[in-house]
Amino acid sequence: MIWPFGKPAPARASRIAIRPPVAEASRAPLALVLIARNEARRIGDWLTFHALAGVSHVYLYDNGSTDETAQIASAFNGCAVTVIPWRLDTSEAKSGMILPRQIIAYAHAICTFGGAYQRMGFIDTDEYLVPRAAKTLPEALSGMDSPNISLPWTMFGHSGHRTVSEDAVPFAFQYRAAAATGPLLNFKCIVDPCNVTQVSTHKFHTASDGNMSANTLGFKAPNTKRSDAFVTQDVIQLNHYYLMSEAEMQAKLSGPAVSGSARDQRAAAIMRKAALIEKAPVQDTSAVDFLARHGIESSSELRSRFTG
Repeated sequence: MIWPFGKPAPARASRIAIRPPVAEASRAPLALVLIARNEARRIGDWLTFHALAGVSHVYLYDNGSTDETAQIASAFNGCAVTVIPWRLDTSEAKSGMILPRQIIAYAHAICTFGGAYQRMGFIDTDEYLVPRAAKTLPEALSGMDSPNISLPWTMFGHSGHRTVSEDAVPFAFQYRAAAATGPLLNFKCIVDPCNVTQVSTHKFHTASDGNMSANTLGFKAPNTKRSDAFVTQDVIQLNHYYLMSEAEMQAKLSGPAVSGSARDQRAAAIMRKAALIEKAPVQDTSAVDFLARHGIESSSELRSRFTG
């Protein structure tokens, strides 16, 4: 990318090296880390879903919200939640290299809190970790020994919604792209924080396995070769509710990205993915099936689970 008048845009750090934390004597099974802005409409449902899934603690890095996101998260009582104000705009002073706030947040979470957990997952509020058969994520993870587990996006579309749905996301959006491939293929990770040596948004390095990552069936591949053959939705499925309603997609097109990518480039990428997702969507009830195993059949039942 070129700035006006021919000045080159500053480079962006793609990963950050860290010294992993020391494991505490007794580590809780699983914490989640996310960076979010103005997610008051969705954050309560997201927290409830993952509390049901056995998450011990959520670390929410609040990227300058102007709505009630932080207050809703702080008041949640289904699991522990720590809200951290996170309005960073940083670069390396000499070279001008941008230090992405999302990657720094992930590194901060690992170094500051990671010693207390066997696993940490790094996802967004439009992403849900769905145990396919187990009742909880720790149960699903119990048979996996890799310190670095990669979960491919399962990309969900509009499901016929033109305007914002009042239903919780798992009930509202049940149609996804038939396959995770091409522009629709990317990964988020669940790691042993006490083994991590390099942090990025979609890939991690560990002391034990270097740049190797495992899928949920135990097959390992280098981070740069997590191709179609590596992809599986078995054991744990990462539902990425990428488009939401058509109205929400339009808002997404005009809004800023946490990654800091250029707005026009981001909008073009969203439209390419939207076309692929909506071309021939298939029904996927994995998230509502998981909720049914917990006796939840509706949005109102989900929202009342940790209240009263």
